[in-house]
Amino acid sequence: MSRLVVLVGIGGFLGSASRYALSGYVQRLTQSTSFSYGTIAVNVLGCLLVGFLSQLAESRGFLGPQARAILIVGFLGGFTTFSTFSNETVNLVRDSQNGIALLNVAAHLALGLGAVWAGRALAFSLWR
Repeated sequence: MSRLVVLVGIGGFLGSASRYALSGYVQRLTQSTSFSYGTIAVNVLGCLLVGFLSQLAESRGFLGPQARAILIVGFLGGFTTFSTFSNETVNLVRDSQNGIALLNVAAHLALGLGAVWAGRALAFSLWR
């Protein structure tokens, strides 16, 4: 097994554990049973970090192949929760909560894309 595969696995484990902890914490804070605030929080934060680190990696050579493997592919790949988001959305549709399902899709899309852009813009402005 290659060294990069092991690094991705380690990062994925840490990202998944972090996602579980942060998502649960946010969900408990909101006390919501109808909207997945915890999932959207980790997805937006993950998108922000992907944008930030990608901008630094591309413009500054900030991350080498091993750091990219563990941080971007592994940790943030395990941290963000597209499959959880998809399942939660399907469950909302199944439960005839179509308006909330549509809101969930729109919020994840708009906030996720916005967070990637914001992360890149932040990295660019800090390290011109």
